[in-house]
Amino acid sequence: MRLERASGILLHPTSLPNGVPDHHAYRFVDWLHAAGQRWWQVLPLGPTDHTGSPYMSPSVFAGSPELVADPTSLVTPGERDAFRAANAYWIGDWLAYGGDLDQQIRFEREWRSLRAYAAARGIRIVGDIPIYAGWDGADQRAHPELFLRDAIAGVPPDAFSATGQLWKNPLYDWAALRLDGYRWWTERLRRAFRLVDLARIDHFRGFVSYWAVPAGSETAANGRWRRGPGASVFHAAEAKLGPLDVVAEDLGVITEPVRRLRMELGFPGMVVLQFVVGGGPDSPHLPHNHVEQSVAYTGTHDNDTAAGWWATLPDSERATTGLRGDDPAWELLELTWSSVAALAIAPVQDVLGLGSEGRMNTPGTEVGNWSWRLEPDALTAGLAARLRALGERTGRVA
Repeated sequence: MRLERASGILLHPTSLPNGVPDHHAYRFVDWLHAAGQRWWQVLPLGPTDHTGSPYMSPSVFAGSPELVADPTSLVTPGERDAFRAANAYWIGDWLAYGGDLDQQIRFEREWRSLRAYAAARGIRIVGDIPIYAGWDGADQRAHPELFLRDAIAGVPPDAFSATGQLWKNPLYDWAALRLDGYRWWTERLRRAFRLVDLARIDHFRGFVSYWAVPAGSETAANGRWRRGPGASVFHAAEAKLGPLDVVAEDLGVITEPVRRLRMELGFPGMVVLQFVVGGGPDSPHLPHNHVEQSVAYTGTHDNDTAAGWWATLPDSERATTGLRGDDPAWELLELTWSSVAALAIAPVQDVLGLGSEGRMNTPGTEVGNWSWRLEPDALTAGLAARLRALGERTGRVA
């Protein structure tokens, strides 16, 4: 899809006041509409692991039972027959793993209702597709032939971690996936687009080459790059599903082949305004290097909040950002909204000006993440008016 100039807010449903998409989710949609926003971005909607991470899910297809607002609502026999038929590729694997059919139906019912409510107010959903499945989850158990056993996923040392990030997800056997025309990935994408309007594919660079760490390693430092499948996965999916409404998460160690693949596929990429420091004049995150078909963020779920980021910046680096520092979160928001990038998105914590206490995730750690909650009355009419005014000044409100 070609992105139109607009803006949106990142807020995962677990960060709503009650931790589920209940009436507070509908209030949030109303606030987005009042604020002139046209996109609501969420993190992966699947079941989480023991740390609460949605990026190590035991199923890449199932909806999280923890996101069901009414877990005792009636499910009819007809709903069960229809859901099984519509989700025949994966539902049996999830039930064999111990999943609950009725909770999947409730999740789907509630999410579709919320999405329809948002659509009626001109708001679409940006979803998130983790590149990898969880270790020993329903997917790996049902299709062991599609995964490697001698190596696990991670990324090499980078700005987030001196020893890299050891994700511990199973890696794909891309040769095996290719044998049946990448059907597993096609079905993943089909499922995603039943739930969202636009999907961010996490760690897009892994389709060009990926960091493989020997199984049993304690850090990701001793991994090595292996070659990925390139465009073939997406061409196979497009042949079945039509054009793919995808944003490529192209952050981190990005090489020219990764850029070429994204451009070949026509997927918008990402820039993050917190990365304006330390990257040199050619950094794609600097506003003068932004391109129109991209998504600009103040920060992502892996970053500190804008205010927290500013608080830890040395004075020498603050001077290179172009921000005054009187209200750093809102100044970074204004810089992001002023970008030539078609879509601008900020975590709701940055709209609220929260410090590091509002951080969602610290990469490379397993404790203290994914638990932040929005205060019930934090998003005021005055804040909506301020955000709408910014969108009007920067051409992001239709």
